[in-house]
Amino acid sequence: MFEVYIHVPFCLRRCGYCDFNTYTATDLGAGASRGNYANMVIREMKLTKQWQLDHGIAEPPVSTVFFGGGTPTILAARDLVAMLDAVRKIWGIAPDAEITTEANPDTVNEYYINELAAGGFTRVSFGMQSAVPHVLKTLDRTHTPANVAAGVNAANKAGLRSSVDLIYGAPGESLDDWRTSVTTAIDLGVNHISAYALTVEPTTKMGRQIAAGTLPKPNDDDEAAKYEIADDLFAAAGLEWYEVSNWARPGYESQHNLGYWRNVDWAGLGPGAHSHYNAVTEADHSQSASLTAPAGGGCPADAGLGVVSVSHGLRSWDIAHPRLWGTAINENRVPWADSETITPEENLEELIMLGLRLHEGLDLDRINRAINDAGMSSTPQTLRTVSVDQLAPMISEGLITVSDNHRVVPTRRGRLLNDSVIEQFFDFVGV
Repeated sequence: MFEVYIHVPFCLRRCGYCDFNTYTATDLGAGASRGNYANMVIREMKLTKQWQLDHGIAEPPVSTVFFGGGTPTILAARDLVAMLDAVRKIWGIAPDAEITTEANPDTVNEYYINELAAGGFTRVSFGMQSAVPHVLKTLDRTHTPANVAAGVNAANKAGLRSSVDLIYGAPGESLDDWRTSVTTAIDLGVNHISAYALTVEPTTKMGRQIAAGTLPKPNDDDEAAKYEIADDLFAAAGLEWYEVSNWARPGYESQHNLGYWRNVDWAGLGPGAHSHYNAVTEADHSQSASLTAPAGGGCPADAGLGVVSVSHGLRSWDIAHPRLWGTAINENRVPWADSETITPEENLEELIMLGLRLHEGLDLDRINRAINDAGMSSTPQTLRTVSVDQLAPMISEGLITVSDNHRVVPTRRGRLLNDSVIEQFFDFVGV
């Protein structure tokens, strides 16, 4: 599988809890403006495609495209469609591909959504966050619950799938407030809901308010109680958890997010976006450019293949500031800030961390193969494995279950203590 993520770094205003790579200015220099943004991303697509060809990467047609932000829908609908059309031209798009954009309910209407549907989008993810006015105010959100309902109704009429995102644990949010938000989201009739615990970063407006004592700090027990409330109410409504923070009716899971958790290949486009490749053919450095970006940021688009020396996984990330990102593109360079090789041991760690978040579970047989790919056998003649018997303490603690086909699945308690589950599994594996 191959996925494309497009980051749109513009917002009308910055929410107090947000530490994403977003900006409220309309023009950030070097061509990175709201009006010209689609053109810049399309140019990055072409540079990225050339880099893939230069490094022996032949991706299949794109299975999912996801526009995130920021606020993608701050751009004209025709700009989102133009970027999608470029993905189709440059990589091809699978016939059953999932095409999603995030949307602030304030920035879309029926006409906007109809234009997305006509342009090939299949799904809209609305940033609902809460249905309670005082919680929305604390989160610095400007939309109303009525905006969310109007957006979902417009998407339904246009034949698009809808999802809503919720945040729990905001300062001042009671358990009853949270129940109201969950039941309101369910009553919208959507088939997918995400619910995330509020994370407070010290550099944000909310982080500074909490540090100053003007807002209370989120409480772990409160957040755990709210997670359980959501899980119960979603299950009663027919929405099944398929990832720790995501629930859906069967068949409505976010295929794009599942791709991340299954560790597929994806290209991230836009300032600060990350990319991931499972197999990259690195060229001999005496005859071609390094995979790591030069000091000024950005990789040459014309890096030749040279003499093949190694094949490995790779993670890269775009330059964060839009002006510097745009400058690299204008200089015909892939606008990476840097990249790193993914070692077999790091790949093993990622498989464990991602797999233990999924309802489909962690494939124990795959992990045992990865252990030995990482060269972690006790001797060359002895294959090291993790057995079901070794996992017995975690099973008895009610943290995981293990299916007959050796899938390790976190229980609800295991989801609430996911970091602990992962750490214990690392101990069994020895990473």
